[in-house]
Amino acid sequence: MSAKPSPQDLLALKGTRIPLQDVLDLFGVRIRNHQSVQLISESLADVGLATIPDFAVCHHRGDIDIVEQATVTAPDAEPQADDEQEPLPSQALPQRLHLGDLACARNGVAGVGLNTSLAQATYLMRTNGYSQVPVTTGLATLHGVVTWHSVAKMYETGKTATIENAMQKDSPPVADVRQELFSCLPVIKEHGYLLVRGEDGCLSGIVTAEDVTERFEGAARPFFLVGEIESLIRRGLGAALDREAIKAVQTNRRADERSGLITDLMFGDYIKLLDGGQRTQALAAQADINWATLGWPAMDRTQFVHHLKRVKEIRNRIAHFSEKPLPDDMLTELTSFTKLLRDFVS
Repeated sequence: MSAKPSPQDLLALKGTRIPLQDVLDLFGVRIRNHQSVQLISESLADVGLATIPDFAVCHHRGDIDIVEQATVTAPDAEPQADDEQEPLPSQALPQRLHLGDLACARNGVAGVGLNTSLAQATYLMRTNGYSQVPVTTGLATLHGVVTWHSVAKMYETGKTATIENAMQKDSPPVADVRQELFSCLPVIKEHGYLLVRGEDGCLSGIVTAEDVTERFEGAARPFFLVGEIESLIRRGLGAALDREAIKAVQTNRRADERSGLITDLMFGDYIKLLDGGQRTQALAAQADINWATLGWPAMDRTQFVHHLKRVKEIRNRIAHFSEKPLPDDMLTELTSFTKLLRDFVS
């Protein structure tokens, strides 16, 4: 039966390193499940304490440090989108991405129990295309993981074909949804998968090497396309326009800071250089001259400027590496516009 220790008892632990089991015993609980994790988390938070590593996801035989909550670093706040941010380089990548940003880390886990037959477990793996299946009691207690490798090893050693003999028991890879994805990549590479626990301490999903590949392919491709588009735009405009034409759109700077360099422009500036329909008449008139100087008679100017504006909108959408993939129609727009520019910029 669970019990809540007094605030004084908890504060006495500050600055100490103790086995996880001692903490569970202090609260009168045997295992980490939704109820016990919530009880311990709230009790520690009430007195301003936390644990490193997180008691909800660390190894069940591991030690934890009891520290002040303020010393546990929270994830950086995501910056707000800005219509006039600096241009994205083609190699731009996010600075922080957590396991929980992957849908597969929160989509649940298809597990089996200790009493499940090995035939049932492998049937589940075959029919769903799984390379592994966790063996659990509920979603809180993990006993091991059955993989095709562990099954093969069981047969090689001549053991009886049971779940107990087939599963990998020694520290199967587990992480918390709040952990940074990049720090977990070596584990995923080594094991081919990573089990994930949610904020409540229960298994919430599984991340495989295939999931990581798909995530980065879908997320990184728009970055590279936008980067290539910007590189081609700069090359084409930079070769055709002189410094005075470029300085004309650097209106957000003091006169002595207008470099006249194409590399100092933002995406909105490229549009100002070519849009004959913009409100500022002086810029619109200069844009007419710029377009003629560019020398692309086979290119429809109206459609070209429209696509530039669309690329700017998409660029701002992907700037913060949203967990939602870019819609297919937007990816198609970027791809087709990139191909178009390749034909016109040598």
